[in-house]
Amino acid sequence: MSPRCHPSLYWNTHSCPTPSGLSPEKTEPLTVPRGASPCHIPTSRLQGGWHLGPRSILVALLGCHCNSTRSPASAALSTLTWCRHDDLKEMLDSNKDSLKLEAMKRIVAMIARGKNASDLFPAVVKNVACKNIEVKKLVYVYLVRYAEEQQDLALLSISTFQRGLKDPNQLIRASALRVLSSIRVPIIVPIMMLAIKEAASDMSPYVRKTAAHAIPKLYSLDSDQKDQLIEVIEKLLADKTTLVAGSVVMAFEEVCPERIDLIHKNYRKLCNLLIDVEEWGQVVIINMLTRYARTQFLSPNQNESLLEESAEKAFYGSEEEDTKDAKAEAASLAKRKPYVMDPDHRLLLRNTKPLLQSRNAAVVMAVAQLYFHLAPKAEVGVIAKALVRLLRSHSEVQYVVLQNVATMSIKRRGMFEPYLKSFYIRSTDPTQIKILKLEVLTNLANETNISTILREFQTYIRSMDKDFVAATIQAIGRCATNIGKVRDTCLNGLVQLLSNRDELVVAESVVVIKKLLQMQPAQHSEIIKHMAKLTDNIQVPMARASILWLIGEYCEHVPKIAPDVLRKMAKSFTNEEDIVKLQVINLAAKLYLTNSKQSKLLTQYVLNLAKYDQNYDIRDRARFIRQLIVPTEKSGALNKYAKKLFLAQKPAPILESSFKDRDHFQLGSLSHLLNAKAVGYQELPDWPDEAPDPSVRNVEVRGTPRCTWDILRLGHLAGVLGELQKVPHIPSLSDSEESGSSSSSGTSSSSSEEEDEEEEEEGSGEQSEEKEGEEEEEKRKKRKEKGGLRKASPGSAGR
Repeated sequence: MSPRCHPSLYWNTHSCPTPSGLSPEKTEPLTVPRGASPCHIPTSRLQGGWHLGPRSILVALLGCHCNSTRSPASAALSTLTWCRHDDLKEMLDSNKDSLKLEAMKRIVAMIARGKNASDLFPAVVKNVACKNIEVKKLVYVYLVRYAEEQQDLALLSISTFQRGLKDPNQLIRASALRVLSSIRVPIIVPIMMLAIKEAASDMSPYVRKTAAHAIPKLYSLDSDQKDQLIEVIEKLLADKTTLVAGSVVMAFEEVCPERIDLIHKNYRKLCNLLIDVEEWGQVVIINMLTRYARTQFLSPNQNESLLEESAEKAFYGSEEEDTKDAKAEAASLAKRKPYVMDPDHRLLLRNTKPLLQSRNAAVVMAVAQLYFHLAPKAEVGVIAKALVRLLRSHSEVQYVVLQNVATMSIKRRGMFEPYLKSFYIRSTDPTQIKILKLEVLTNLANETNISTILREFQTYIRSMDKDFVAATIQAIGRCATNIGKVRDTCLNGLVQLLSNRDELVVAESVVVIKKLLQMQPAQHSEIIKHMAKLTDNIQVPMARASILWLIGEYCEHVPKIAPDVLRKMAKSFTNEEDIVKLQVINLAAKLYLTNSKQSKLLTQYVLNLAKYDQNYDIRDRARFIRQLIVPTEKSGALNKYAKKLFLAQKPAPILESSFKDRDHFQLGSLSHLLNAKAVGYQELPDWPDEAPDPSVRNVEVRGTPRCTWDILRLGHLAGVLGELQKVPHIPSLSDSEESGSSSSSGTSSSSSEEEDEEEEEEGSGEQSEEKEGEEEEEKRKKRKEKGGLRKASPGSAGR
């Protein structure tokens, strides 16, 4: 029998009754190719080359059960699954490396597809000592995935992993360390620590990078090893390989982010290596250098911040205080030195700027946040074009970028104004992207471009996306609040929306109109009357509550309409939402204080209804208002101030961006995205008042190599020996060929005399131009006479 066919795959046709219309068939074997999954067997192949008849196919598809026993088809399928893993185990136990390699490829493919292969762990771990490099690499890949789940079995191979750390192949050494650090057992911490220390000194940068990756794993397993791990991090930070830089900085951020002193000596090296580091390493290094720069350099915008503070004091202060403060500030500014950017600060900005053209959106975002937090205001604008380019990417990338742009546009509005059209909304954008673009457009609105933006908003209101339309109406209200000259235009446009058929649009318009009317209520009494008529049609609780609050707040402007509105609301009080009931109580109290003759009975009726309401907030509110506005013997003098309490002039609401309070989080961080401090978030430090000592970043340079004549011939004389006044003659190639015919003794004597001549020329401080000319002529004559060899002139010897 073929090894591909299991005996249990034979069944006879008498175990199940024959369906009507089908004749019994003979027993047919099901032959499955090696590695094939039974759930992926096509019917055409079953009917063709795999010897499964129509009856068996029907039984397998229908799941026929007879006599309360499992059908042969389901038994066959479960046996196939067992057979597949059993086949892999047999291949792993084979003596042939080719079979082992084939089995490991299939197992790794199963893991890549998300299938569970943990039951093969004992069979795989036995091959960890295989001499075949390809098999061993795949075994290590498997062990990294399941070592944490099968810790006891993985511990049996510790000695093999230790031998793997000495393997000549760098990939095997790195894989062995990776597996060893993935075993989460405290008992092997000393072994892991020793392996990391040895790998940190490995000749291969790939192994050193793996050692850097293992440091956070060991630290999370045993934090008591922090001091030893810091020593390893300090050693790896001095590594000049770009492959190691990103990984060791990540380990630094995980283990000891507060040890800024470890970065001092490596700061300039990291800045220079940044352009060649891998993309994800660039992100980590840039974020770390951002925090480092905020602690080591002065703010490049400190002069502008002082001017802004003085202007704010001049606006809010009195004239006498201004004169005193002006003199004090003038004296302090005179003492303050003009700001000069630190060369290391400039080095960081210069080396990160090319990364704005990176293909990785995370790198571009990291550089953008670095420039926003560290660069002078005049230079921050370079990041706008790169961020706008990212808006052509996937929606997930757009969401993160727009979150950061919305925060940037509040403080640096002019940076994105040239790219206003890039934030126009497309019909294919998701709702969240649309709302974020609305936020950016609202932040960029000013007196110059407001007409263009409002025309865009008029188009957006016709959208079928109701959430987007509601956000657009709120954006119109913000524009009207921030730009006074378009307030009436926006208000008229919102009033026109009150006749819209969509109830949500009308409700949102009412809420925004209410906020705008608080700024100029006396000029818009007609709008208040128009909104009062909408109480019969609008059913959205928030909109009804806004109308009632508006009528109660400005009831003096509509004395005839307000009592009638209260009468209608008292009639439907028991059926209203809680937020509407509270505003009905407030309206009744305000009308009682201003027009008690018409509203006294209505007020008592509403308060009695509220007294027995199910919501305790409404009951408490009713008791409080009754004791406050209805005079009794025990009320005392409090009811005298009831009118001032209820009808006091209230400040107009300030419509601000929801991103205004996110600037205290570092841009590009998860905390900024969530607007909440995430676990592990490190706050961005404030600028220091005085710059720390910049000499801590100086690195001692060892003795420079002595310049040879070859370096001088390559043109490096000006940079290496800049103080020399002239360059000695260097024999050309033709001169050296001609000198080959002369005797060796003459050559040695001429070279020794030439060295003496050079030393004497360097020691002599003064020479006249005439003597130099004579000496040069004598030298030329000697070279012509003696075949190009230079002889020391008598004049120079005399000197």
